[in-house]
Amino acid sequence: MSDIRILAINPGSTSTKFAIYFGEECKLKKTLRHSIEELSLYENIIDQFEFRKGLIIDSLVEEGFDVDKIKYIIGRGGLTYSLKSGVYLVNNRMLEHARAGIYGEHASNLGPLIADFIALQIPGARAFIADPVVTDEMDEIARFAGHPKFERRSIFHALNQKATARLHARKTGRKYEDLSLIVAHLGGGITVGAHHQGQVVDVNNGLDGEGPFSPERSGTLPVGQVIDLCFSNKYQKDEIRRMVIGEGGYVAYLGTNDALDVEIRAKNGDEFAHKVQDALGYQVAKSIGEMAVVLNGKVDAILLTGGLAYNQYLTQYITSKVAFITSVYIYPGEDELEALASNALRVATGEIEPLEYPN
Repeated sequence: MSDIRILAINPGSTSTKFAIYFGEECKLKKTLRHSIEELSLYENIIDQFEFRKGLIIDSLVEEGFDVDKIKYIIGRGGLTYSLKSGVYLVNNRMLEHARAGIYGEHASNLGPLIADFIALQIPGARAFIADPVVTDEMDEIARFAGHPKFERRSIFHALNQKATARLHARKTGRKYEDLSLIVAHLGGGITVGAHHQGQVVDVNNGLDGEGPFSPERSGTLPVGQVIDLCFSNKYQKDEIRRMVIGEGGYVAYLGTNDALDVEIRAKNGDEFAHKVQDALGYQVAKSIGEMAVVLNGKVDAILLTGGLAYNQYLTQYITSKVAFITSVYIYPGEDELEALASNALRVATGEIEPLEYPN
């Protein structure tokens, strides 16, 4: 399988990650971090396409890889149609929806766009996505929002949540489909999902203002105050949207989306930074408690993953509040590049056939 060359691409809210795999072996993995100052140069996320794509290509050239031998380019899927879990070929309809942001703006929208661009430069290469953020397995009862004009939607870190859940299952000698798990992805965005027998039956929409706040998202806001703000004539729609996505959370309170900076400030005696960090952990713990109710209190394990899970103080704070439910396991970082490559390899070896994105 070493002759199968795969490029996996994961654009996140505060970073662009990519990796080269020869079969199952990772030959190169890079994380290109983006400060709020860099990203503020672009009015919309989609405007970052040239910037992020250029960084990947420059890095590949710098590393001296024979790019023409890479035939499988797989990107993180973005905010498109709701889809069942699986691997999808990138087609023009998907690209159109990713560019337009038909269901919202997110860095993951750049995944299929960058994958498609690079694949077009390589003879015989194809572009894919897998387990996109719009993966939807929610129970019908979980969709009720409280008014018929609104419906809760499944938008979450599906790729990493499922990869982490499957990893935990393997480590404990169980099948993912036999477990009830709560998985909290702690990153630039935060989503907490209830996994029951291989399905994510409920999860907060971390993009549109549900659940805990994060380094750059507001999470759930008091609706009445939001209504008043919208009709105050002080802000435009785009400004309010940025309060929810991009300029909420740590950015709003502390002027940075760098969670490590906040952690250091808190350790060095910055009392407000300490309070904000605790508040984030407090809200994550509350969301985990909600998902325990979804699973009727029968939870095999709670899994904390994502970049913020490297923060031992934060994970210990969360664990202290939820350990009464069940055992807590920490899987810091994210396994999304490996998960993407693994899905591409399944296609390359003929184990599965890629799905078609609907028109």
